[in-house]
Amino acid sequence: MPHEITISKEDYLKAIIEAESEGETVIPALLAQWLKVSPPAVTKAVKRLREDGFIEANRHGALQLTAKGRETAHRTALRHHLIERMLSEVFGMEWHQIHAEAERLEHAVSPAFEAKLIEKLGENCDCPHGNRVLPETPAQTRRRGLIPLSEATEGADYAVASLYERDARLLEFLHQLGIGPKVGLRVLQRNYDDTVLVTTPHGDVTLGIAATGKIWVRPKQASEPRRRKINNRG
Repeated sequence: MPHEITISKEDYLKAIIEAESEGETVIPALLAQWLKVSPPAVTKAVKRLREDGFIEANRHGALQLTAKGRETAHRTALRHHLIERMLSEVFGMEWHQIHAEAERLEHAVSPAFEAKLIEKLGENCDCPHGNRVLPETPAQTRRRGLIPLSEATEGADYAVASLYERDARLLEFLHQLGIGPKVGLRVLQRNYDDTVLVTTPHGDVTLGIAATGKIWVRPKQASEPRRRKINNRG
């Protein structure tokens, strides 16, 4: 990567594609909130990113990535993805711990190391949270046959397929409840207040919309009826 790419710039550019995937209008105030930095710091960073050709602003003031900025954001997202998979698949690190670790390590990956990771892991598999390399919009996730748990049918069985990984507290909360990737859930009851009662391997638990809206599940297919063996006697 060129010398002009710094950790701070990578963080801003990746934050923009993540915000876009969630349908957010990317303005400086949103970046300050997402990156937990002060408004003056964001103003300075945005000015520099525009001067360097990574972003531009539309007539409404929303920030958009240029082709150069999007390429850099995609590369950072790929490195984050590869680091998560390395921590999980090679080192056996727990799925609820790896996002924050990958956030730190993604900036230290050289092109040579990135190539080795791709050679060993491939680059098309989902991460340990069930997510693709690039952030997906809800519409893209639905096209994979997934629905948020908040929309699951009462009495039906599901498997957890994808989790929102930017919220460390959510991941820890779900881990403590025994809810994680590939875990089976049964929706026992949908309540008037948008809470959902589900059965997990650790027991029954009631979840609010803050959690169920960020847990994507796949309906479990009913088992095919066992065919009766017919003996032909001649």
